[in-house]
Amino acid sequence: MTVAPKKASSEDLLGREEGERAEILAGEIRVQPAPRPRHSRAQGALRRFIGGRTTMTTGLRAGRWWILLEVDVRLDAHEVVRPDLAGWRRKRLARPWDLRPLDVTPDWTCEILSRSNVATDRVYKRNLYARSGVPFFWLVDPQARILETLRLRDGVWLDAGTYDDSASVRSAPFDDVLLEVARLFPPVAEQP
Repeated sequence: MTVAPKKASSEDLLGREEGERAEILAGEIRVQPAPRPRHSRAQGALRRFIGGRTTMTTGLRAGRWWILLEVDVRLDAHEVVRPDLAGWRRKRLARPWDLRPLDVTPDWTCEILSRSNVATDRVYKRNLYARSGVPFFWLVDPQARILETLRLRDGVWLDAGTYDDSASVRSAPFDDVLLEVARLFPPVAEQP
């Protein structure tokens, strides 16, 4: 009789090193390498341009969103993801500060594609986020300088817009933010 291997759960992540970039997909712990500067640039820019305008604590836009980088999100017992960026409307997640993992499905996730994770983000996580009911999913491709935005309807992703670095866009769920796509990426090298 063969014994099936034990599937990993969030408790298995808690015992790992604090800064390790690990997540659990289909019950298997997967460790990702540290991001390259191109990836980091896109992540930081999105956090600044979207998070800076939607997470303010005072003013007209106060209290609408939490935009967090690389936090553990438990979608089910054997699926604990660490999106590059994830957003929650504050009315759904009031105080996330000391929670690990977060057990509230994000209202928005964004994955930044790297050579090591293209298939995981484009296929596995895309399907997982749909099954889990994440309403909005963005993919950023720093190499191709493209932003893809998706909206979930009846369990199926609909293309909400694909943009290159020449575009300035307003895309759900952040329609009130004008995002210059080129600002997500390093400057284009000048030609001599």
